[in-house]
Amino acid sequence: MNDHGYEGGRLNLPFVGIATFAKKPYVADWDNITADVAILGAPFDFGTQFRAGARFGPRGVREASTLFSFGHAGAYDHEDDVTYLGEDVTIIDMGDADIVHTDTVNSHANIEFGVRKALAAGALPVVIGGDHSVNIPCVNAFDDQGPIHILQIDAHLDFVDERHGVRYGHGNPMRRAAEKPYVTGLTQLGIRNVSSTAREGYEAAREMGSDILSVRQVRALGLAEVVNRLPKGARLYVTIDIDAFCPSIAPGTGTPSHGGFLYYEVLELLQQAAKAHEIVGIDLVEVAPDYDPSGSTTILAAQLLMNFIGFIFHEKAQA
Repeated sequence: MNDHGYEGGRLNLPFVGIATFAKKPYVADWDNITADVAILGAPFDFGTQFRAGARFGPRGVREASTLFSFGHAGAYDHEDDVTYLGEDVTIIDMGDADIVHTDTVNSHANIEFGVRKALAAGALPVVIGGDHSVNIPCVNAFDDQGPIHILQIDAHLDFVDERHGVRYGHGNPMRRAAEKPYVTGLTQLGIRNVSSTAREGYEAAREMGSDILSVRQVRALGLAEVVNRLPKGARLYVTIDIDAFCPSIAPGTGTPSHGGFLYYEVLELLQQAAKAHEIVGIDLVEVAPDYDPSGSTTILAAQLLMNFIGFIFHEKAQA
């Protein structure tokens, strides 16, 4: 085999090889994770109320993430004059939690198991969904991790308590999170337009400690003021629904909502949050690649995650 190429080894271009996240090592043995970041796929979309397809989100985001893996260490950002994700930050891909078709309870339990394994290894869990119900097992896994505050970036409030007996669908996760004694509150950004949550849900969310801002309200306040509204010193779990973005740049989702954020708004929000707070977990959900033949939605998701992980570990290095 001819290995001539980049710096004397294989060139290993983005379209070559196995599409793990950013072409990082795959670790099948979850009892032997040694990394700063552990990527877990949660290809579950039985919680959707409209268009399914987010089960293919982890595969799509992983494939898109290879665009940001050119074989050299780190990614230099000339605006920040920082090389993010150098060799000092280790990332592994755990693969996917096992999904049992039509079985929400066991599928969610398998996702929770994977997140617990990442946390036990001391790694930052980064979960790629899947519909937003996968946040429920993710947050469950933090029951022994101390107090956390949820930062949600989303078009929809997802604060339904129960509808026709459904308590664990993609309209319920923030209500389930707010019920946890270790969740100190929620900051819910980007919420807009007609929602799956009725007025009573908004009232209940505020009574249970939620700070709710629409896209227009975030823009009116400015990102610095929005980040200042987060509780000082809070450890943040960040959940990002791709429909928080305007569907003009992220059409690949099951429930698109016009009037959403643009890329740099969310990127800078996450960068400022990482400067001011410890980030303890991330999930990015509701990417449904088949609704976007251009692939721009999966690239947006992968680029956002790569940058956010870079911000987090840059701040850790400065501490």
